[in-house]
Amino acid sequence: MKITVVAVGKIKEPFFQKAIEEYSRRLSRYCKLDIIQVADEKTPDGASAALEEQIKEKEGERILSNIKDGSFVVALAIEGTMLNSVELASQIETWGVSGISRVVFVIGGSLGLSKAVLARSDYKLSFSRMTFPHQLMRVLLLEQLYRSWRIIQGQPYHK
Repeated sequence: MKITVVAVGKIKEPFFQKAIEEYSRRLSRYCKLDIIQVADEKTPDGASAALEEQIKEKEGERILSNIKDGSFVVALAIEGTMLNSVELASQIETWGVSGISRVVFVIGGSLGLSKAVLARSDYKLSFSRMTFPHQLMRVLLLEQLYRSWRIIQGQPYHK
C-alpha cells in the first residue's frame, strides 16, 4: 500500500523531525510512505471569520493539488470517527483488501481543513476532540500507522 501524508506547515523543531524520520524508517518495512508539506498561510491575530475561511481555502487548494486521482483520502478532523489502535489497523486492512492501494492522510493547518478538502475526503478520522499542533499530529499519525501495521502483521507492539 502507498501512504501519502499531506500536511500544512513545516516541521520546525528538531525533536519532531527526528521522530518523523524514525517512524518513516520503521514504516518503510510495511508500506511506501511519502510526506508532502504544503505552505501554511499566516493568520493575523483577530482575523475575521471570512479571512479565516479564505486562509483555509488557500491551504485547501494546495492540499488538493497534491492528491492524485484515484486516491482514497482520509482527513484528520475533530468531527471524524474516533478509533482505537486495533480498530484503525482493521480499517487499514479493510481498505487494502477492498483494493485501495493509495491512501492519502491530510493534516490541516492551525485553522483546520477547508470545506473543499473535507468534501473530497472519503473518510474522516479523529484522534481526539482536542486540538493538537500540526507538527505533533504528524508524529502521532505516523506512530499509529506503524502500530497498525504491527497489529496487521501479528507482530508484538506495546499496548
